[in-house]
Amino acid sequence: MRQLRRQRGLMLKDMAAHLGVSSAYLSALERGERGKPTWTLIQGVLQYFNIIWDEADELARLADLSDPRVKIDTSGTHPRATLLANRLAREIRHLGEDEVDEMLAILDQAQDRSRRAAAFADAMPDAERAVPTLQQA
Repeated sequence: MRQLRRQRGLMLKDMAAHLGVSSAYLSALERGERGKPTWTLIQGVLQYFNIIWDEADELARLADLSDPRVKIDTSGTHPRATLLANRLAREIRHLGEDEVDEMLAILDQAQDRSRRAAAFADAMPDAERAVPTLQQA
């Protein structure tokens, strides 16, 4: 959001007034020091910048990812997943930028695998899905 504002030569205080929030709040939001903005605020930002379609989707996606205080529900996962979540919570401040990038790359690969598997399942004809396997029979 800060990048967009600066690219367009807009002042923080003017944007904050338009959105009905304080300059301090908007500045903290831009720095990632505030929680996820409300849907109403996101819509106001989209309108302020006159953003539509793909850019709007991207800004909404970034807003979803912007909460600096994350909670991870590991119920129903392997116990080592809970260990990973707890260790990450404790150690994330000590990770270097390259280490964070490596971890993000691993998560991106997992997400790609999951999307490909879902696309494959969606592309499979209904008749093939209904055929029981030997284990099901």
